[in-house]
Amino acid sequence: MKKIGVILHGSGVFDGSEIHEATLSLLAIREAGAVYECYAPDVDQYHVINHTTGEEMPEKRNVLVESARIARGEIKNLMELDLDAVDGLLIPGGFGAAKNLSTWAFDGPAGSVLPQMKEVILAAVRKQVPIASLCVSPVVVAKALEGSEYHPQLTLGTSKQASPYDIAGFSAGIESVGAVAQSASIEEVWVDSTLKIVTAPCYMMETDILGIRANTKQAVERLLELIG
Repeated sequence: MKKIGVILHGSGVFDGSEIHEATLSLLAIREAGAVYECYAPDVDQYHVINHTTGEEMPEKRNVLVESARIARGEIKNLMELDLDAVDGLLIPGGFGAAKNLSTWAFDGPAGSVLPQMKEVILAAVRKQVPIASLCVSPVVVAKALEGSEYHPQLTLGTSKQASPYDIAGFSAGIESVGAVAQSASIEEVWVDSTLKIVTAPCYMMETDILGIRANTKQAVERLLELIG
């Protein structure tokens, strides 16, 4: 049975993992006959956001502890991730990708990636362990591979459909660090068959939970096809 390592980065769209994307990805993995194992870095969140107001709260939370809410406590420290023990990786979106796994939300293409996250992505690409990266998380993949011999084809969505975000700006950003930006709608995913990376727009586009259900399912199915 194939095993997917799912890398979470908090709990909640504005400061952690996007919960719809994370949960529906876990569902899709099991429906496809595979299993998952959840991981998250044991670090402080950049900040904590009140999801009813969008305002920052005067407290601190831990990324691993918060991610455990989604994983129902069944989660491991990202430092324990052994690429020889999984068949593929999946990274949900949510601002945690751009705030906790990287500093893209604040520094854009000039930002950095959490060292342990960079190591995992670079090692996975070198070992040809397939990766599915959803929503905004492709910025983490792009930054992790910056300066390497790898130039991944990634999508963050399309400017041809409604989006709450600057898709053209994000695309230019990942291209500036060495990736190749591709266009995909909420009904599509993009597959870099050479580097074995699947990217799906998810909530980078205007959609609802039904759109996320379909897009995450697509991404998981293509990920499992790359695993073989």
